Amino acid sequence: MSLTGAPFGAVLFDFGGVILSSPFDAFADYERRNDLPPTVLRSINATNPDGNAWARFERGDVDAEEFDRLFAEESEARGHRVAGREVLALIQGTVRPRMVEVLRRVNDLGYVTACLTNNFHRNDGADVAGGHGRPEVDAVMALFDHVVESSKVGVRKPERRFYEIALELVGEPAERCVFLDDLGVNLKPAKAMGMTTIKVTDPDAAIAELGTALGITFP
Repeated sequence: MSLTGAPFGAVLFDFGGVILSSPFDAFADYERRNDLPPTVLRSINATNPDGNAWARFERGDVDAEEFDRLFAEESEARGHRVAGREVLALIQGTVRPRMVEVLRRVNDLGYVTACLTNNFHRNDGADVAGGHGRPEVDAVMALFDHVVESSKVGVRKPERRFYEIALELVGEPAERCVFLDDLGVNLKPAKAMGMTTIKVTDPDAAIAELGTALGITFP
């Protein structure tokens, strides 16, 4: 199907928190079970966001063993020592079936689709954050025309180069792209580049907003 004349040519999806359920729910549960202050894990990840253990692991600068140690040190400095390996165990989300159906419909309508994900790889090369190796996740990943993984390209959201790589792959200017992510910090640079951005806090509301942008109705 040709989209000549349509306002958009590509739809870009974050993975964890959009296609998969949000890891923040698992973070909150871990904090409750371990008598940690609410949102402390997110606050650790937000401290020195471009150079902390989380950022370095997502870019592939350190391996899982080093991340385990670095995150423990960073969390201890915040008053609550948490091993990095325990955090990694929390980020395997579950697939959101309706969002997958939206992805299928967008593909069927002829839009170029891409997955833009910050992820990690274990020492054995397996993907940690995206959950590659889980059949249900691999099946969804296969639906995208393109996949941009921070651990492979060496940059991560919200670094501008990450989005530039995505645009090069989809072959569309920023103004013809819609991007869905659950984090405002990741949407801000995309919007500044000219993309139409949708923050996914309520998946159904985000799907409705995407439908409005594309001029279609999703079941």
